[in-house]
Amino acid sequence: STAEPTGWRKEERNTTLETGPALGALSTGGSPHTCNVPFDESRVLLVTVYSGVCALGLPANGLTAWLTLLQARQGHVLAVYLFCLALCELLYISTLPLWVIYIQHGHHWPLSPWACKAAAYIFFCNLYLSILFLCCISCDRFLAVVYALETRGRRHQKTAILVSAAVFLLVGLVHSPVFKMEHNGTCFETLPMDRRVAGYYYARFTVGFAVPLFIIAVTNQRIFRTVQLSTSLSTAQKAKVRLLAIAVVAIFLVCFAPYHLVLLIKAVAFSYYRGAADLVCTLEIRLYTVSVVFLSLATVNSVADPIIYVLAAEATRQEVCRMHKGWKKWSTKTDNTKLTCSKDSDGARSPMSLTNIYAFPEPVHPPGPSPGSPEGLAEGSC
Repeated sequence: STAEPTGWRKEERNTTLETGPALGALSTGGSPHTCNVPFDESRVLLVTVYSGVCALGLPANGLTAWLTLLQARQGHVLAVYLFCLALCELLYISTLPLWVIYIQHGHHWPLSPWACKAAAYIFFCNLYLSILFLCCISCDRFLAVVYALETRGRRHQKTAILVSAAVFLLVGLVHSPVFKMEHNGTCFETLPMDRRVAGYYYARFTVGFAVPLFIIAVTNQRIFRTVQLSTSLSTAQKAKVRLLAIAVVAIFLVCFAPYHLVLLIKAVAFSYYRGAADLVCTLEIRLYTVSVVFLSLATVNSVADPIIYVLAAEATRQEVCRMHKGWKKWSTKTDNTKLTCSKDSDGARSPMSLTNIYAFPEPVHPPGPSPGSPEGLAEGSC
């Protein structure tokens, strides 16, 4: 990055290459060339999207974090991953006002260099923390549904906590070089990419997108197939499971696929042009508007993620009512038999419980859920 001369006029500043939160590139510096991309055209779009995500995402993720924390304290495995996901989104949303200020100041960072690095670090980490936690959610549901009997009693909340901690540590260490980069007035304004940045783009696409996409697609396809083959579930119950599986895959594809495809195109073009600065800059200019729109979709993920919890809770409501009525009938027939409801890893004893296993939250403690939980609200309406 290069510092912006104090005497530049506004129209001259507006021809600087925009990256930072807009293109999401890490600067390595050392290039004498710059790409003259007019970023003022995207100012309204970015400010609108970031402000909207902040206004909607803050209460949505705050509520999700609170509800999932209550469930995590009751021993739910899935709640750990959902709570971590909501926590990441809240942390990222807290930096959006800084990016709005940055954009409104003509992409000149008015705060301290540390604030720039911290905001950029949170941005990059959140992107891949969200992706990995979506993988964790899919894998957890895959084990609970497809291998219900095999994993009964083997899925523990401590394991989910350890996996979550490992995800935080891995992503945090990978993006730690952000704090070693120089700050000269702008915030991660990059020059044309070099070989190191191109390699970084390849790694982000492969490890950060393609591999998680494969995992999410395969696990949710197996979940969907297992439930569809069940003869004990109604068409409506199967549809709910299908809706939740589709939501996870759709959120991943819509929010992350376009952005990473642009990164791949830039990296391939750099390799094809053999690093020719003029040709790379031409490509940057042509892809600029598309890059901004696609990065906006990645930011919208902060609002879309709570939908997973909402759909899961809705998918659970009627199933919990049905099971609760079944428990009452069974209790009447068996007189004083005490009914217990195990954790989600022990709940899959028949095809009838598949919907409840896949959905969140799962009932844990008899005779019913806590008053403030979604199950409690559902059971109260039975």
